[in-house]
Amino acid sequence: MSWMDEFIPRRKFLELSFKGGLALAATPALLSQLLSCRGSEISQVKPSIDPQLLQQTIAYALRNGGDFAEVYLENRISRRIVMEESKFKSAVFGISQGAGVRVISGNKTGYAYTEEINEANLRRAAEIASTIARGSKKVPPQNIKETTRESFITVEVPLQEIADKKRLEVIQRANQAGLDYDPRIKMVFISYYDEIRGRVIANSEGLLVQDELPLLFFIVQTLAVGDKNRHLGRERLSRHSGFEMFDEVSPEEVARRAARESIAMLEAEECPAGQMDVVIQNGWGGVLVHEAVGHPLEADNIAKKIGAFTGKLGQKVAADIFTMVDDGTLPNRRGTTNFDDEGTQMQRNVLIRNGVLEKYMTDILSAKQLQMERTGNGRRQSFRHFPIPRMTNTFIDKGQDKPEDILASTKKGLYVQSLSGGSVNPITGIFNFTCREAYLIENGHKTKPVKGATLIGSCLDIIQNIDAIGDDLDFGPGICGKGGQSAEVSAGQPTVRIRGINVGGTKARG
Repeated sequence: MSWMDEFIPRRKFLELSFKGGLALAATPALLSQLLSCRGSEISQVKPSIDPQLLQQTIAYALRNGGDFAEVYLENRISRRIVMEESKFKSAVFGISQGAGVRVISGNKTGYAYTEEINEANLRRAAEIASTIARGSKKVPPQNIKETTRESFITVEVPLQEIADKKRLEVIQRANQAGLDYDPRIKMVFISYYDEIRGRVIANSEGLLVQDELPLLFFIVQTLAVGDKNRHLGRERLSRHSGFEMFDEVSPEEVARRAARESIAMLEAEECPAGQMDVVIQNGWGGVLVHEAVGHPLEADNIAKKIGAFTGKLGQKVAADIFTMVDDGTLPNRRGTTNFDDEGTQMQRNVLIRNGVLEKYMTDILSAKQLQMERTGNGRRQSFRHFPIPRMTNTFIDKGQDKPEDILASTKKGLYVQSLSGGSVNPITGIFNFTCREAYLIENGHKTKPVKGATLIGSCLDIIQNIDAIGDDLDFGPGICGKGGQSAEVSAGQPTVRIRGINVGGTKARG
């Protein structure tokens, strides 16, 4: 019997999914029936463990040599519900479980995983990882002993205790609020997701840690249609917390924020192109430095001696007023966990302080390669993936300027209220970002909405040309992709002004 069987019998394993149009549009009652699962069956998600089996697996993984070995156990219970055009379009309830075994020998990494947790499969995964990372050096494993890590996640209303009809009500409330905002809102799209993930991590250094992480992710998109334009507004809400998230920010408020963007952008004109001063509003605008600066500061690239910040520790790389932080301890944020996916305690890492580069973000392997401390940034998508350096909650720290003064002192430029997708080359630091919602700045005032704006530049140019930072730090939730893996993150910033960004626009020159 596996540890998964101990909290939910395998014959009770359930993965229900329905998709389609009108014929499969389900009533709330049917959805509740499809998604229902007795609380007693999922009363605990944290895996039960056999320390002796973990110790044996670690020892077997090091039989062909190696500096380090690790066993990662995970199970996950999730729900996803989608509503489109006032109809429930899909509902999925899923349970997954598995374990990964990793061996590090010098610069080599061996990794193997199994979806069936038993002694034979763990031994087989250990054998494969050991063979891949075979080395002459043998480091004997220490005896594992459970360690308690500080908790940064509090839960008032556990997800296990929420009836599914409450989930459906949240979706319906947001849908109605979006439609009621303005007659020009023609469609509302809603995605609700929650999960509870249990983790157990043991390694050859004697570490044994375990926890249980709840996660909520709520997305509302609203389509507005006007005489000249149509615009799909979006708002997202996500935290590692219980269902109390919706008491702090109501589903109606999430929908109204999305609808406000949709309506505001109906009158948007084509954005002019050229070099401009750009003011970026607080919150999710921090994704710009997440991409343009954060990824180049992840230590796997530094260990390979590539990237814009290689060899620059202790050097001035940004404006004096610029401080950038990655902090996995911010209570209940989307990028927060109690420890990273290698068991390292989460911490506040000041990456750039007053313009000077102080730290890279490391996992166990890159910290070893660079002879640096572990920063708690070893993260993985699931047991099917080995950890790599990743950001958590990354942000520009607050400054002393008032947001209204930053705008008022900008004679001409672009005001970016919301950013959309973007990309960065971590080697060159060159990036481009699309603006979801933007306005011209004329004589210190936000004026006409514009569409088709993109921000183009290099990471060093951006952080060296910031000349104003507000005192209104805020965050937004996101999904970060790297190396074929996704990770939950938050990105944040106060209102900032950057002088002379290249803005790509769609307005014809004439």
